[in-house]
Amino acid sequence: MAEKSGADILIETLCDLGVEVVFGYPGGAVLPIYDALFKQDRIKHILVRHEQAATHAAEGYARSTGKPGVVLVTSGPGATNAVTGITDALMDSIPMVVITGQVPTALIGTDAFQEADTVGITRHCSKHNYLVKDPAQLADAVHEAFHIATAGRPGPVVIDIPKDVQVATAPSRKPGRNTQRYAPQTKADAAAIEAAVDMLAAAERPILYTGGGIINSGPEATRLLRELAELTGAPVTSTLMGLGALPASSDQWLGMLGMHGTYEANLAMNRADLIIALGSRFDDRVTGRLDAFSPNSRKVHVDIDRSSINKNVRVDLPIIADVGSALADMVAAWKARKHPKPDLSEWWRRIEGWRARRCLDFADRADEIMPQRAIRALYEATKHKAPIITTEVGQHQMWAAQHFGFEAPNKWLTSGGLGTMGYGLPAAIGAQLGNPDALVIDIAGEASIQMNIQELATATQYRLPVKIFILNNEYMGMVRQWQELTYQSRYSESYSDALPDFVKLGEAYGWKGILIERPDQLDAGIADMLAYDGPVIVDCRVAKLANCFPMIPSGAAHTEMILEGNEVSGEMDDEAKALV
Repeated sequence: MAEKSGADILIETLCDLGVEVVFGYPGGAVLPIYDALFKQDRIKHILVRHEQAATHAAEGYARSTGKPGVVLVTSGPGATNAVTGITDALMDSIPMVVITGQVPTALIGTDAFQEADTVGITRHCSKHNYLVKDPAQLADAVHEAFHIATAGRPGPVVIDIPKDVQVATAPSRKPGRNTQRYAPQTKADAAAIEAAVDMLAAAERPILYTGGGIINSGPEATRLLRELAELTGAPVTSTLMGLGALPASSDQWLGMLGMHGTYEANLAMNRADLIIALGSRFDDRVTGRLDAFSPNSRKVHVDIDRSSINKNVRVDLPIIADVGSALADMVAAWKARKHPKPDLSEWWRRIEGWRARRCLDFADRADEIMPQRAIRALYEATKHKAPIITTEVGQHQMWAAQHFGFEAPNKWLTSGGLGTMGYGLPAAIGAQLGNPDALVIDIAGEASIQMNIQELATATQYRLPVKIFILNNEYMGMVRQWQELTYQSRYSESYSDALPDFVKLGEAYGWKGILIERPDQLDAGIADMLAYDGPVIVDCRVAKLANCFPMIPSGAAHTEMILEGNEVSGEMDDEAKALV
């Protein structure tokens, strides 16, 4: 067998695995790999301007295409700069393989130049990691890494490769069978499926609580969710990460639930007699105060991650399985058992009463743009184009989740579990590369966009027509909102005193810049953005002190929401009322 260098073996293996795009930034400890990249033409390398951006771009690529994202960074600061994105991918179950350079094996542990204990640092923020010390083991490690990243609950895998291993040679061979040692359970227990279906058929107030796991499972899972909803007539709600699994236009859609979820979704969760949790994990932003969360409901939890079951909320029926596979079995069992469509008319009457509160309504103003109005105008102008929407993190993120309707999966890319500012722009770049003909828009805040604003250059270099729509209120809006509600409006360090001129900044990077300052400019400004065939940055000046409601205060129950105008819903205790 022909001898090849570790770097050549790595690139050959990536090609064999069908990798099309790698996001990275070169440095001394990965120069052999970059030289191998230079000598081939099957993999496109995208040069980002910061390693954190490489990971977020890979996340955007993965989330929008269903393929694993691939990152290549150097040792030391290259690897540590990637840690935020690795953690983000772990929290949001994004398949990603991060290849890091390392100092030569003889120097490991000597505090050599640009040495960091990458395996130790990433042990608790990756799904798995490797330190490969022999080029003969590299192909096996890479194949196994891709399998681990994509099988079961998806997540990031790190492969740390010392420089001398990249240079050393080994026989080129096909990977062995041991690359698939990881074998998570994907098929549900048949008796559990039948029990869940019977519980659903007997329920008087059921609700389907869906999460990002349905989208991760693939298009068939979202189709099956829609079929199950149609068969049962049950209302459907979703976490932030699950938006788009059920069309927002569906009559059965209650909107997002949780801290900034709708009144009807949170009340329905509280009053339900049966919750079917599908690919969701009962995190704190959904449950609110745990002792008050859905106290009278039975709970069925379908999840591929065994460790998520009973971690936060005790459930009556756990089902360990890929949610798409479980949904297929549930639909088949429902039909086989010939369950009629339940009469849920009384349940829906209650839900329509909660919907009548119109919790997402807001007061328009003649002299300034309300951020909710800006999002709705953007939605109306783009919905026929089926855009891919990314966001940064903050108020604008929640307004986008509330007011932008998603009809399909893989169109909503946001940082959910970690809440990472600076996510949206590089994620949009990754999504645009994976979907070159799509309209990709990053809905941003003026504070968060600056976290990775250098990536404007990346979009320019690769001629990517990404659009950025900034809701500029001159504050770190979510921080300011919390300070208003819980710290008596002491706005400590949440106002941005020295903002750039985003229009001129965009133009300096080769983007088109658009300024929208008044309500009568909104539609024309959005149309101008959409008409331009290159990258555009829009600085939309919105009301400075607008708050994002509904909102569940920290420590409150999920029925204790603050609505628009600081109207209090539910049965708030004295402690929760004091927060308003």
